[in-house]
Amino acid sequence: MIENISNKEFKVLSIDGGGIKGLYSARILARFEEKFNCNISDYFDLLCGTSTGGLITLAASLKIPMSEICTFYEKEGPIIFPEYRKNKLISLLLKTNITKGDVKQIFRGGKFSDTPLRAALQKVFGERKIGESQNYLCIPSYTITEARPWVFKKDFGELGRDDKAYYVDVALATSAAPTFFPLAEIPYYDNKQFIDGGVWANNPTLLGLIEAFRFFVGAGKDFDSIRMLSVSSLSITGGKPTGLKRERSFVNWKKDLFETSMTGQSYFADYFMQHICQLPSIPIQYFRIPSADIAREQEDHIQLDVATPKALQLINGKGNDIADIYEKKSEIAEFFKNKKLSKLN
Repeated sequence: MIENISNKEFKVLSIDGGGIKGLYSARILARFEEKFNCNISDYFDLLCGTSTGGLITLAASLKIPMSEICTFYEKEGPIIFPEYRKNKLISLLLKTNITKGDVKQIFRGGKFSDTPLRAALQKVFGERKIGESQNYLCIPSYTITEARPWVFKKDFGELGRDDKAYYVDVALATSAAPTFFPLAEIPYYDNKQFIDGGVWANNPTLLGLIEAFRFFVGAGKDFDSIRMLSVSSLSITGGKPTGLKRERSFVNWKKDLFETSMTGQSYFADYFMQHICQLPSIPIQYFRIPSADIAREQEDHIQLDVATPKALQLINGKGNDIADIYEKKSEIAEFFKNKKLSKLN
């Protein structure tokens, strides 16, 4: 499976979920490809991605340049996430700002149709299937049909379930955020229905760690150690003032309900990784690229479903700013010193 090299290091890339904010992660990775004159797929054995991070991961596994994925977000984002105007009557009745999209999200089966998303994904992936992946994969989702987490993987060894699944279907399954998009239904899996992997693994780093130890790293396996790069999405960093209304319905929570859940899980995964890496018996090198700081005045533009020109410009700028800092770090250069060692069958 691998070349005969003494230092057998298994490299993992993990990308958080976050809707249109995936442009931030893609921009950082595009800058790394430019800086190190490389393709992400060639330098990581295992790619893990949730929701929009899953879309990026799937594209990387087909060696699609990250610059093209940035263009995808810029061009298709406003179509996938159309802007809604304020509904004045309902806003007046509920005494809070409500858009027509919010009304759809609360009362009419979801804020967005997945038809534009499917069409956009079709442009990227066409009829390609998971078996064509150039990397091992972990793409989290959750099956409503079976009431349990579900991870789409590139088949290898004892695994033989997902190679014939279409990239488009897997991308829809991992990004079907509840109340934002319809359930994803996949004929290949007997019409099982799926929702966004962010409900349990918005930051899939721990999933990548478990996968690495289960199949690839350790005594009797092909690799000796793990090197992991985790890329955050943009998240709200400013916090909230005290004295907020304590009795909060869905209308009161709105976007903050999902942002809080995803950010909390991502922080926990990062906390876990920082501490497990300190155990001397576990050979792990872990590095995380965090969210850029977001000013209070920028928060309305940094949301998972806001794809206005101003928002896209701001997200792009945040990605470039962070890339300016991290592409110079020796920890990042280590990931691109040598190509991956795994050779898929």
